[in-house]
Amino acid sequence: MVTTKTIQFSTGGNGDIRDITEPVAQAVRETEMAAGTVTIFSPSATSALTTIEYESGCVRDLQRLFDEIVPPDRHYAHNARWGDGNGHSHVRAALLGPSLTVPFTAGRLLLGTWQQIVFVDFDNRSRQRELILQVIGE
Repeated sequence: MVTTKTIQFSTGGNGDIRDITEPVAQAVRETEMAAGTVTIFSPSATSALTTIEYESGCVRDLQRLFDEIVPPDRHYAHNARWGDGNGHSHVRAALLGPSLTVPFTAGRLLLGTWQQIVFVDFDNRSRQRELILQVIGE
């Protein structure tokens, strides 16, 4: 069986990291499937998904890492073409990627003890975001 669901929320942009574990887990529970996988997809070129221990130190470390490896104040050809100042956002999002797949059994996500699913908004302004969840299982 395949079920598609969505999650919507607002973000602050500029490296805003949101723990989306519970809304994903709730969507999986609502399907009443016992086992399978859920793929979370962000239809956005300036955001990404990953897992991390969602605590303030790890969150700040991840944000700092992206500031160090893809600084916002560098020249980006995208900015020269479009003038929107978010060239770094596109590059950062490409490094993490737009999707994540998590297995589940007994209707429960099989995440590690200190592992949460996070959405990272790299854009340079706040946005209304929608994620697509495709749950495949039985």
